[in-house]
Amino acid sequence: MGVKLIVRDQENEVKAGMALMHALEKINLLPEMYLAVREGNILTEDEILNDGDIIKLVAVISGG
Repeated sequence: MGVKLIVRDQENEVKAGMALMHALEKINLLPEMYLAVREGNILTEDEILNDGDIIKLVAVISGG
């Protein structure tokens, strides 16, 4: 089944069992540019992704 990573309206699928940081790198996203949310909880970069997870990725916007 795998893990779904959703960025805006795009869905990407990666294998379960990898850390969030590696999953983001696999789909060519910089981990420091996104917050990952699973079931309403923000995940850390070292969080292991489980089979069937649906992760929403929210772009981090900063300014000065």
